[in-house]
Amino acid sequence: MSAKIISVRSAVLFFALVLILSGCTPAGPRALLKGRNYLDRGDYAAAAAQFKTATTLLATNAAAWNYYGVALHRAGQPDEAVNAYRRALELDRDLLEARLNLGTLLLEQNRADEARTEFTAFTLRRPNDAAGWLKLGTAQLKLGEIVPAERCFSTVIALKTSEAEAYNGLGLARIQRGKPRDAAQFFSAAVQARPDYAAAILNLATVSQQYLHDNKTALENYRAYLALAPRPANYDDVSALANSLEQSLAPAPAPVAVAPKPNPPVAVALTEPRPVTKISPGASPRPPTPTHPPTTLASAGTHNPQTPRSTGNANVPAAQVVQVAPEPRIVTTPVTTPIATRPAPEPVVETAVPEPPAKAGFWHRVFGSTKPEVHTEIITPLPGNTVTPAKPVVIIPPAPVEFPRYNYLSPRRPQAGDRRAATGAFTQARLAEQNENWDAALTAYRQAAELDPAWFEAQYNAGVIAHRLRNYSAALANYETALALAPDSVDARYNFALALKASGYVPDAADELKKILAANPAEVRAHLALANLCAQSLHDPAQARRHYQKVLELDPTNAQAADIRFWLAANPE
Repeated sequence: MSAKIISVRSAVLFFALVLILSGCTPAGPRALLKGRNYLDRGDYAAAAAQFKTATTLLATNAAAWNYYGVALHRAGQPDEAVNAYRRALELDRDLLEARLNLGTLLLEQNRADEARTEFTAFTLRRPNDAAGWLKLGTAQLKLGEIVPAERCFSTVIALKTSEAEAYNGLGLARIQRGKPRDAAQFFSAAVQARPDYAAAILNLATVSQQYLHDNKTALENYRAYLALAPRPANYDDVSALANSLEQSLAPAPAPVAVAPKPNPPVAVALTEPRPVTKISPGASPRPPTPTHPPTTLASAGTHNPQTPRSTGNANVPAAQVVQVAPEPRIVTTPVTTPIATRPAPEPVVETAVPEPPAKAGFWHRVFGSTKPEVHTEIITPLPGNTVTPAKPVVIIPPAPVEFPRYNYLSPRRPQAGDRRAATGAFTQARLAEQNENWDAALTAYRQAAELDPAWFEAQYNAGVIAHRLRNYSAALANYETALALAPDSVDARYNFALALKASGYVPDAADELKKILAANPAEVRAHLALANLCAQSLHDPAQARRHYQKVLELDPTNAQAADIRFWLAANPE
């Protein structure tokens, strides 16, 4: 009986293989398969074309959108890739690969605040995946959130993966805290974990020279960096720096003996070498004036397999697990969320990591990589290297952020026009929207709104499409006109608030959300959006807490309930 079952299964598999080889595979899966093949071969433009076909035929397939996002990302089309990843997440909020890819791309675009949100959501659901912790730490480091970043990097170390990248990140964090000796230890630990890790070697050389004034150690590490294969992109600059440093370390020629005159005898003064300044472990030394092109520290982050690495020795510091407080995302309605596409689980796109501000000179880009981690409340010193405790750091709170204010148009309620003629344009707009021809849809909706200015749906939809295309000034004008026609429309006011926030008018966005809640106290999405604004932009944790709690009260099973509870636990009253 079992033999018969096996033979039947073999026949089915053989028939499926014959269908594939004979070209009988449905068009959508066939395009997806071709796209994967092109992606594996590195032909990203061809892969994007195939994935575009696949997403047209398999419009609700989140995996296809994720692959499309990866191909667009690698083909150098970041805006389209962002839309693709977001579309994938609209279709499947649990597709964490798309969330990680989206955060990576946002970080590449210097949108660290948005990237941090995606990485936080990723780490909440995959706490043992180092990739998320490394990238979250990188985003926090770029945003100046030093302590949370150190916790993320410590988590990676405790998870026993990607230790080199995590130590490099900790070194960068210590530099920003004015602790160069600690930073040197962490860079050395990174080199010990991965002897060919280029970022850590270059960082160790830079700290040794510019902060610790140990030119001999700096030269050794510069030479080790230059010996990496393949040759680093900044080889010429670093080589010139090393040659200049080597000349400064060369012994001075022996002094020529001078015979003393008989009357009176004159002693010949010999020039003494300038003493090296000692730096206390906790001090923030002033970098020396360079006599050659200045150097930079490489940043922490994801590692590109083609990137060279560095060499060195150090003791590895211990670490424990700590929790990282997430910041929930601002949720948009489907009509306002940009179209997204998605990369597949395996081809996660790597990113270049942001660079910390330089003390003096240029800063080399950082090579990083990814691994799981466990958090530590306390970062212990490296074994065998006693570090004198640094003086307490005085933290000066930043000045309150001043946001621009929106100049309301406050249009009057428009008069009715030719509805019959407007209907034809409206129909054309809907067809263009269904075909995702957004420019044509916007033009047709605007035409319908011009023919009948009092048609709410035409004004509102024109705002939605302009919002989708990130034409926020046009979207704001259309939303205002729509609200003049229907002041009680929750959707129009909610999207108006989101467009205000996207345009940087954060206080005005909060005011519009408050108007919604004044008339509709049980509007969950308004509570959530206002809580996010208070937590992330307005820095008002008390108000954020109140609205987050209201979300849980009104909708205990909300998709972001876990994120909200995490935030509440990490931000007690």
